Amino acid sequence: MNGHECYIIGAGDFFGLREIPDDSDYVIAADAGYEYCRKNNIIPDLVLGDFDSLGVAPKHPNVMQLPVEKDDTDTVFAIKTGLEKGYRHFYIYGGLRGGGGGPSGLGGKRSDHTIANLQSLLYLANRKARGWLFGENCVWTAIKNSSITLKGEGNVAVFCFDGVARGVTLKGLKYELQNAEVTSDFPIGVSNSMAAEEATVEVTDGALLVMYDIGIGEEN
Repeated sequence: MNGHECYIIGAGDFFGLREIPDDSDYVIAADAGYEYCRKNNIIPDLVLGDFDSLGVAPKHPNVMQLPVEKDDTDTVFAIKTGLEKGYRHFYIYGGLRGGGGGPSGLGGKRSDHTIANLQSLLYLANRKARGWLFGENCVWTAIKNSSITLKGEGNVAVFCFDGVARGVTLKGLKYELQNAEVTSDFPIGVSNSMAAEEATVEVTDGALLVMYDIGIGEEN
């Protein structure tokens, strides 16, 4: 198994990388994400897609041409490829469309791809992997039957994205919960914020979608 990171550069709104991939990481450019890589001097290990956004398959030594009509989006296919190669941590850029810099990362053109990419975070969590979806001012991630510790200042939001999440505890946030049940049809976790140096988001049975400001980090 590989202990390093898989970077996926998609065709959505791109605001630069928080960290530059090193030689031990695996970089996948999905469709027009290749243009972001080229403009930022990032050399992808693999370029894949149906290239409906880019317009033409690029000249690259490792190109995977996908059909236009398929069940997987280019980003999901990239995630599956990374999982097959043994990667468990996925940093996804260019995955928010039309307003990815705002607190939600939703709106504008092709919001369907934004929702699909948020679902892909749950897809990873269900396979004991983690994904982080980066916008201009926010990061989205998903956890299942586990917890994360956050450090920094800014806004935090927590959503149930998969029916019912039980044993939800929020500590160190302005609005706290203790062993609560959170459902996908009521946004009890919206518009929260850091209230301490560290905050904990935990779920014992189920999955949570977590959004936090770009200035907040996760403790290992």
